[in-house]
Amino acid sequence: MTVPDATSSAVTATPVPSWRESLAVYLQPRVLIVLFLGFSSGLPLALSGSTLLVWMREAGVDLKTIGLFALVGTPYTLKFLWAPLVDALHVPLFTRAFGRRRGWLVFSQLLLIVAILLLAMTDPARSPFYVALGALLVATTSSTQDIVVDAFRVESLPESEQAAGMAAYVAAYRIGMLVSTAGALFIVSGFESTGITRTSAWMWGYVVMAAMVLIGTITALVATEPEQSVRAEAATQEETAFTRVLRAAIGAFSEFLTRKDAAAALAFVVLFKFTDAFSGTMTAPFVIDLGFTRNDYAAIVKGVGLAATLTGGFAGGFVARRYSLATSLWIGGVVQALANLSFSWLAVVGTNQWALALAICAENFTSAVGTVIFVAYLSALCQNPLHTATQYALLTALAAVGRTYLSSSAGYVAETTGWPLFFVICVLVAIPSLMLLAYLQKRGHFEALGPVRV
Repeated sequence: MTVPDATSSAVTATPVPSWRESLAVYLQPRVLIVLFLGFSSGLPLALSGSTLLVWMREAGVDLKTIGLFALVGTPYTLKFLWAPLVDALHVPLFTRAFGRRRGWLVFSQLLLIVAILLLAMTDPARSPFYVALGALLVATTSSTQDIVVDAFRVESLPESEQAAGMAAYVAAYRIGMLVSTAGALFIVSGFESTGITRTSAWMWGYVVMAAMVLIGTITALVATEPEQSVRAEAATQEETAFTRVLRAAIGAFSEFLTRKDAAAALAFVVLFKFTDAFSGTMTAPFVIDLGFTRNDYAAIVKGVGLAATLTGGFAGGFVARRYSLATSLWIGGVVQALANLSFSWLAVVGTNQWALALAICAENFTSAVGTVIFVAYLSALCQNPLHTATQYALLTALAAVGRTYLSSSAGYVAETTGWPLFFVICVLVAIPSLMLLAYLQKRGHFEALGPVRV
């Protein structure tokens, strides 16, 4: 996510509903369930990402080590490897008690709570290895929860509620991220103001975040098992677990690899959001290094940034509806790259809250535009309903390669070049993705996908 790893579906033309009907669908119980699960999915991402990086920088960890911590996002990249296991296998006791999807939901959320508590008990200044291990556990359990929530959302909502469910999920996901970034930082500051040490304040901040995962657990307990899941379970109950896993995995992967220009398309998936990932890895230490306070980071980077992100999401939807998929990708790819120059400007201006707000708004707005269009493209690639969950897990995992592996060198680059030049380089790293976009467009790749709507 990882913004979240989210999906949209290509849809056929339908009668336009009245505004009352459009609003009423958001109050449907199934949509509300998806909304709360979206919050649970968005909450843990920053706890092993940007929030953790602020904690580490305050603890005195050097930029090179912080940059390498992008590697703890590896589970978001590799989650497609165990997505078929989540689809096919049962969790002892949990599946029997709650059902196929809900059992995995409750199980993954309980593991996530334990992982966050373990991370809370580490100390970045003394034991960065154990911090990395704890963050890796959080990322693993979080990405597993994402796999289950995606499958639950698709299977539980009828077609008439899929769009509303997706919108609710994305909005709640962003709110969950806001809580675990700005909210967590304010909570840590609050604990610190009581007189306890900074290390203890961070520990209790993470304990509060672990407790908030229970919102998703309660939601899973209140929800009912999707009918599609029940039917699928009945249809495959005579098959062995190995057969179910093998069928899901082989079908999803082979369909991708037999497509025209498959390698170029998958490389484009990896690189399209790389410009965001490369700069995003260093945003938190950049803001702290300029002299902004923790509360400045929480209020402006995460608070004002959220408003810019939501606005950018609407703008991205407008672009995707107005123009072809290829043209929309060009618009999103170019603006999200050029927005990095606002950080170069901020590095020259220095500690100015208005300048920070302007730079953050530019970056978050354009990033959201690119993300919405990119999600439409990923969804267009998943055209076989038999493998949608596993295929989407594969694509979002590939998209996370830029954030996890390619961006791990960002700390070394920033330390070598300095902040103004670093963000110029962030613009230049978008060039390979734009070259692939031109190649795929010339080869008729996007026409073959058919019309796509967000």
